[in-house]
Amino acid sequence: MAKYRGPVCRLCRREGVKLFLKGTRCMTEKCAIERRSYPPGQHGQGRQRVSEYSAQLREKQKLRRIYGLQERQFRGVFGRAERRTGVTGDHLLKLLECRLDNLVYRLGFAASRKQARQLVNHGHILVNARKTTAPACTLKVGDVVEIRQRSREIVSIQAALEDVDSRGVPAWLELDRAAFKGVVRAVPTKDEIALPVNEQLVVELYSR
Repeated sequence: MAKYRGPVCRLCRREGVKLFLKGTRCMTEKCAIERRSYPPGQHGQGRQRVSEYSAQLREKQKLRRIYGLQERQFRGVFGRAERRTGVTGDHLLKLLECRLDNLVYRLGFAASRKQARQLVNHGHILVNARKTTAPACTLKVGDVVEIRQRSREIVSIQAALEDVDSRGVPAWLELDRAAFKGVVRAVPTKDEIALPVNEQLVVELYSR
């Protein structure tokens, strides 16, 4: 599947919820959901027929778009979750949440997951004092994420950290803002992740 390069606000409108793909803009009245809460396209305001498959597909697309993954990447993460013992849906959410690009976003170093992925790709992020350029890297409890010393003056990073109080840092992470450093203190629970997604429908879709 080709990478989507169109306006991301259309994705939020298509899913009917805020996916927070544009950082602070999503928190203002300029958000597309606030202005036009119906799906895009000429039939967007018509009556939508929702089948069982359609509901499952929409939940999968919603989760995939929140974390910014291509279909092949998402299937790979689902496969890892499926091989683990326990509830597959819970494992899926935890694996997605423990990706490096998501942790950079959650710690407040970036305004969006897309921006966080760019920071990782460009080598601005250290994991346990070593440069890491793999956004899909899965972190464990005790791992340390920090901004490289010479990257701490980047305007976008400083702007994101100024907004971290309004967004908040999850309880399973610990942020040292002065040191541009964060630590994974625990594996997040489903309640702590708190996404507007029914992950069980995603499991049902891939189990068809």
